[in-house]
Amino acid sequence: MALKTYRTFVIILITTCRAFADDDNHEMEEFLKREHSLSKPYQGVGSSSSSHWELMGDAMVTTEQVRLTTDMQSKQGAVWSRIPCHLRDWELQVHFKIHGQGKKNLNGDGLAIWYTKERMQKGPVFGNQDLFTGLGVFVDTYPNEEKHLEAQKTRYTTRTQRIFPFVLAMVGNGSISYDHERDGRPTELGGCNAMVRNLNHDTFIFIRYVRRRLTIMIDIDGQHEWRDCLDIPGVRLPQGYYFGASAVTGDLSDNHDVISLKLYQLTVLRSETEEKEEEDEITLPSVDNMDLLKSKAHYLTQTEEHTLSLALLYSNKSYY
Repeated sequence: MALKTYRTFVIILITTCRAFADDDNHEMEEFLKREHSLSKPYQGVGSSSSSHWELMGDAMVTTEQVRLTTDMQSKQGAVWSRIPCHLRDWELQVHFKIHGQGKKNLNGDGLAIWYTKERMQKGPVFGNQDLFTGLGVFVDTYPNEEKHLEAQKTRYTTRTQRIFPFVLAMVGNGSISYDHERDGRPTELGGCNAMVRNLNHDTFIFIRYVRRRLTIMIDIDGQHEWRDCLDIPGVRLPQGYYFGASAVTGDLSDNHDVISLKLYQLTVLRSETEEKEEEDEITLPSVDNMDLLKSKAHYLTQTEEHTLSLALLYSNKSYY
């Protein structure tokens, strides 16, 4: 009996702690933080005040998932952690599913993963408030800007056109608005296309914040392999914010499901120089190179507008 108990303990230890190194060869260990994680059987979620997670809006719990919205019009729902996260370095693995009856680009609107100062606030940004303070990672399934351009008989070039669904990230400081009509382009840190709808296999998003670096990867091909989505240094996120997930539907709809949110604490070995560089407390979210990112986005927009103007000019010109 003692041997059986020992083996059980070893298995649990192995599954909750893992050592590895990042791209800069910094040794790290990760530990599953159950108080910040959401997984089956979702005990007490939505029904008990003692649960670490709380539902909002149209969200509901089933035996298989937390359904943020059903495949119906004008729904919005969310699930939020009740416990603020005070970890310095962390990693969030999100198991999710988006599915519905709508055909491609006739579905919407998408879901969001949050690490923010505010919680349980309804709003227009994938079911959460605008002007949020913290990090938002969006799985956007409907191309609002592209449809608007098509109505004007213009479109992006291949170089700048997005393929939807599209995953992108944004850091807000409480005064930056998410531009819904432009699918978040003016404030995005980066992103990648992710064909995640109506798949028969599991889909995951990996969000890592370590040494003030934000890394996002996706596993959506059923191969159990992470694919790079974005990697941005100089991201400053305060401690003590809340994790959550939200989704919204409008005239178009989808089922937006969260199967699990698993948060890992990362223990990172830092040099004395690195410790000194990061010793100042972060009180407001920011991105060190945001001006450079904005300049790049502005350049691409200006180039695109110039190209579109030339195309319209020559398409309307008469030749005799």
